[in-house]
Amino acid sequence: MAASAKTLTVGNCSLNGEWTVVGRRHGKQRRYVPRIKLPEVREAWTPADANIDSERVSKLLQLLDICMKRMETSQFYQCFVEQIENSETFSCFRQVLGSESEMQVVVYGIGSIDSYETPRLQLSLLLLMKRKFSWIGGIEVFDPILSATESQVLQDLGCSVLSVNEQGRRCALKPTLFYMPHCEAELYDNLLHANQEAATLKNVVLFGNSFETYEEYASAIRNSSIVHSAGRILALKKFTSEYKIQIVSDDSFKAFHDSSWHFFHQCA
Repeated sequence: MAASAKTLTVGNCSLNGEWTVVGRRHGKQRRYVPRIKLPEVREAWTPADANIDSERVSKLLQLLDICMKRMETSQFYQCFVEQIENSETFSCFRQVLGSESEMQVVVYGIGSIDSYETPRLQLSLLLLMKRKFSWIGGIEVFDPILSATESQVLQDLGCSVLSVNEQGRRCALKPTLFYMPHCEAELYDNLLHANQEAATLKNVVLFGNSFETYEEYASAIRNSSIVHSAGRILALKKFTSEYKIQIVSDDSFKAFHDSSWHFFHQCA
């Protein structure tokens, strides 16, 4: 039986209904039509800008500290935490964890935390999650646009920066939270393909664009390129339990609109 997305109402939280995805994560909001074909191989990676600006590191850490404090006191964050702690959602996390005490975190496509506020908001939410929940383990991060300065900031915040571009093809050999807000459809597809082939979908928790909305969009525009780009997403939708994130303020909309938690039932 196909699983439908669940919108958990907490307090006065409500969800904005219309789907608009930022094609370029920090640009003008528009309907998302994937265009980029990801390479087929994993590639060694180093920042194009190899110079670390220590003054900029300090300023960026201050910016993130301010961002985290603002996020922590926001209605959005309170709603977000309550949704995770809701018995139905938390049972999904517990099922993925199994006998493990921690869930490792892999972050793909976070964007430039130096240049834009949206990635800083997304990173702040994850760091607050790690602070709040003892079962959130180590955090690995990759985005090919990261500079050496940004990589240093991430390391100072306790994250590890990957030296290989995995193209999203990480097999979750143990419980893993893939934190991928507003990534390209191909990246989600690569992740799903790798873990379906390895029979490890049961170890995956995915925070990213709503699969239900991809399905609605593909149904509405049948000849859209999204049908090809999100083929695996659409095929696995029926094996997915989805919980949509509540958007309760304009400040959080750009960074988290149309985002969901996704949990997977093992399939052939």
